[in-house]
Amino acid sequence: MPFNVKNTGATYQRRMDYIFKGMLDQSVEVHVDGIIIKSDSCQQHIKDLKEVFQALHDHDMRLNSEKCAFRVEGGKFLGFMLTHCGIEANLEKCRRSLRCKAPRT
Repeated sequence: MPFNVKNTGATYQRRMDYIFKGMLDQSVEVHVDGIIIKSDSCQQHIKDLKEVFQALHDHDMRLNSEKCAFRVEGGKFLGFMLTHCGIEANLEKCRRSLRCKAPRT
């Protein structure tokens, strides 16, 4: 996608929604800065990975191997907190936002 275009984020999101239409909110979550594949078991995760890689291959999409992380079970990832319950906001970022003073003018 060309840079300096105002709607690249929306175009990317539409494309990802199209590619992963059957998997979204079940095993795949797509954010502007990454794709998260979540599963309940190791066997299911392998199946989900195969399905995601096949979808990417079918649409000639490539991943940057330097930015890929596999087998993340929890903790901070892409600015969010990953837990067994799902993806949650990072409390550090929330505290910083809450501490900001409101504009006076």
